[in-house]
Amino acid sequence: MSEGLEFQTFIDRHVATVEPLAQETNLAAWDLQTTSSEAAKAKTTELSSRLAKIFANPEEYAFLRDLPPGALQAPLAARQRTLLLHAYLGSQMADSVIEQMVTLGVEIEDRFNTYRATVRGKQVSDNEIDDLLIASDDVDLRRETWVASKEVGAQVSEKVLDLVRLRNREAHRLGFSNYYAMGLELDELNEDRLFELLDELCRQSDPLWKEYKDDLDARLAQRFHTTPDQIRPWHHASRFFQEPGRGEADLDRFFGDKNLEELTSRFFQQIGLPVDDLLARADLYERPGKSQHAFCMDVDRQGDIRVLCNVRSNERWMGTMLHEFGHAVYDKFSDPHLPYLLRGPAHTLATESIALFMGRLTKDAHWLQHYAGVSPEEAGRIAAGARKEVRDHLLVFMRWCFVMANFERALYRDPDQDLNTLWWNLVEKYQWLRRPEGRNAPDWAAKIHLATAPVYYHNYQLGEMVASQLLHHLREEVLSGESPEAVVTHPKVGAYLREKVFYPGATRPWEDWLEHATGERLNPAYFVGQLRAW
Repeated sequence: MSEGLEFQTFIDRHVATVEPLAQETNLAAWDLQTTSSEAAKAKTTELSSRLAKIFANPEEYAFLRDLPPGALQAPLAARQRTLLLHAYLGSQMADSVIEQMVTLGVEIEDRFNTYRATVRGKQVSDNEIDDLLIASDDVDLRRETWVASKEVGAQVSEKVLDLVRLRNREAHRLGFSNYYAMGLELDELNEDRLFELLDELCRQSDPLWKEYKDDLDARLAQRFHTTPDQIRPWHHASRFFQEPGRGEADLDRFFGDKNLEELTSRFFQQIGLPVDDLLARADLYERPGKSQHAFCMDVDRQGDIRVLCNVRSNERWMGTMLHEFGHAVYDKFSDPHLPYLLRGPAHTLATESIALFMGRLTKDAHWLQHYAGVSPEEAGRIAAGARKEVRDHLLVFMRWCFVMANFERALYRDPDQDLNTLWWNLVEKYQWLRRPEGRNAPDWAAKIHLATAPVYYHNYQLGEMVASQLLHHLREEVLSGESPEAVVTHPKVGAYLREKVFYPGATRPWEDWLEHATGERLNPAYFVGQLRAW
């Protein structure tokens, strides 16, 4: 049998095993995220371990590794081999180690799902914390709430460190310097290039950040009757200062009486990417025991795509709805005829780019006019302020991404260092926030991504850059000659995304995918241009 036929036989056998088990595992995980039941927790742990063990098979890894160069002439076969080789290499571990990793991960995630902060004797949800940090002028209450929001970090930090050390031990055994370096390499990202890019973005954004941060601190000082040097993290409008808070356009006022599901449906229908089937199976409203976050899950790569949110009628949750259904339409409109292993996004940063692109639109005056019922006159009045809110969001979130990426890399390089101090050193370096006096707590562990989505956060910033590149291409090429509002109203947008962005699936490495979609490889100039346009 030729190597090509032997490989196809391997693929057929592999998919026949993995596909039904992955579907069953995802359904159990969905049940856990929506109920936090002990039965769902046990089932998710057991199935996730079984699925991971498939990729730990040393004989199958050796077969993939030892295929001679040029054995697979068909591009789709070669791409599947590359993706499988990465998945198998990163999973060459003993069954007992896999079970330990999965158990720790599920326990940590379950603790986040069930945790509710206690403020002045009352349990409060994440939504209530966010609302208070946006609206309250009571500084003592803000401080207590901010501290309470971080207490989950102390509850999970030791488990997170156990997981980090376990991941590192296995990465070292596989020949990598640490798990973070392994994760980047197996995800087709060059660590040196990534951090050179982040460092350059930091350098270029420093003048803009100084202008923004000085103005923000002055406004916060005036609001809270203090001086700029006394501003602390709890004075800001989000727990990690990853969002800028309410801007001068005050966009929340346009959503207080709106049905966010209806707006989501109308928008995606208008641009040619209908989502009513996805809305019908989504879980969108908060309740006890349910995950307080938001995500999209492709259960089976055959159309069972599910979105979880905790919606309230405000601009932030409208943006989150567009973000998560951006992920969902990417999954929905990938080519269903592709091989199972290639049926999905080109890369994590690719699906994040679409989600981030969609999530920005709640700050677009044209979108607000067409979908939120804002009058043309009012849209004109707030257009400049809304553009500034986009700029502020990109700027604030970028600086937060610098903290997360640099902290996670340092965490895996040395998990036994003083991480509490390191966290605040990086917060001060990149976000220019002053650390609370005398605080020594694992505030870093209160961010769920560090445990449950390792080696991931940089994809948000890369996704923002790709989103800006896609927006430029849409305006200059796809919608050339159309009116400015076409980017939020024209079916050409959906047609372009379906054909050039979604349909190719994972058939190409991510930068080849981007060149196919926009005519060029990653060009940060479009993102930097958006920052400087205001």
